Parts: sequence; structure tokens; C-alpha cells
Amino acid sequence: MSTILSLDTSTKVCSVAIHQEGVLIGHQAYHLQKSHSNLLPGIIQQLAENCEVSLFDLTAVALSAGPGSYTGLRIGTATAKGMAYTLSIPLIALDTLDTMVAQVAPMLKGEELLCPMIDARRMEVYCKLVDHSGAEIWETQPLIVDEHSFDDFQQESIYFFGNGSDKLEQLFGGVDRYHFIRDIHPSAAHMGEVAWAKFQDSVFEDIAYFEPEYLKEYRTNVPSQKFKV
Repeated sequence: MSTILSLDTSTKVCSVAIHQEGVLIGHQAYHLQKSHSNLLPGIIQQLAENCEVSLFDLTAVALSAGPGSYTGLRIGTATAKGMAYTLSIPLIALDTLDTMVAQVAPMLKGEELLCPMIDARRMEVYCKLVDHSGAEIWETQPLIVDEHSFDDFQQESIYFFGNGSDKLEQLFGGVDRYHFIRDIHPSAAHMGEVAWAKFQDSVFEDIAYFEPEYLKEYRTNVPSQKFKV
């Protein structure tokens, strides 16, 4: 039986899950800021023990590969690549927004558009737009939201979710055809079916060269004052 370990560190939520042929058998998540590097190794080991799964029994490692937090994605990628290399198992990369769609789609009727959003600071978000079947209308992209962002969808009912959707709710909270689902976060628990499908199709990443999907260049803050030594 194929057993896949899934990791999501794309936001402040650090989550780990184990699936067997797409079926969830165990999951742990911590909603703590800047905790991924400290928590992740222990969570993986503890979850494996609780599920009575040896790490040597894993058949693949699945990673939520972005978009999301630069630092979080780096930590998750380093962990997943290290495990895949050490255990000689394949690495599977998933779009973070796709796993959010997999989480929300079963809640809805099937006629709506779905728009997962991750906060990218100020009025910018990482988002994509899909129909209920998952077919892409907008591919994953950075977007600066304003009152005209969805003018092309005047007749459509759209569900927005993820921590980036709070910005849109400020603009469109009174529009009947726009709906907002709260408390939806990227989660390893919802990576199983997509990861299993990729595993069956042998859609694997090159461990040596794989990099997360940041969508934007990482920027550091320039100090406002230079100190003399």
C-alpha cells in the first residue's frame, strides 16, 4: 500500500499528514507564527509513531510548494527534499491554492467559482480562479485587489477563502454574488487525493533542482540607518 507523507508550511500554519492511497490516516497542525523550523521534525516523527508508520515505509513525500511565505516554503522544501533523498523516495509538489480548493469544493453545490487567496501583504494576494471541477479560469498569480478585480464576472457567484480574502471582503462585503468562507487555511490533510493522483501518474520533481513557487522575488527591508563600527 502506498503511503505518502504530506507537508504544508506555506503560511503560519504548520501541518503534516499521512495518507494511504489518498485516504487520510493522520494529521497534525499548529497555528503558530515562525514555528516551522522548530516544530516540523518532531511533528513528522510523532505523527508517524501515532499512525504506526515507519518513515522507511513511506513511498513518497508531498510538499505544498507555493505560493506562500518565503521562509515557510524554504523550510518545508528543505525538509521534504532531505527526506526524499535520504529515504530514496519521490518528491511530489502541489500548488498550495489547489489544496485549498480541494478543501472547500466538497462544501459547495457545484455551480460556483472558487477563488482561494493567500495574503501577500498590503492589498496584494496570491490567488487563482477555478470552476467547481477545478478547471482553471485564472492560473495561480499575484494580484493587487481593487473594486474592479472581478469586473469580468458580473453574472457569476464566487466563493473567496483563505487569509487573503479578508482584503476583498472589505471591498465587496455587500455584494450578493460574492461569498466569503472564513477560517480556511492551507492544510496537509487535504493534499492526499491530489498527491495520490500525481503518484499514480509518476509526476515527480527533481530533488536536486526543485525550488518552491514564490511568484515574487524575496525582498528584505533596507535598514533606515547605517551604524558605524
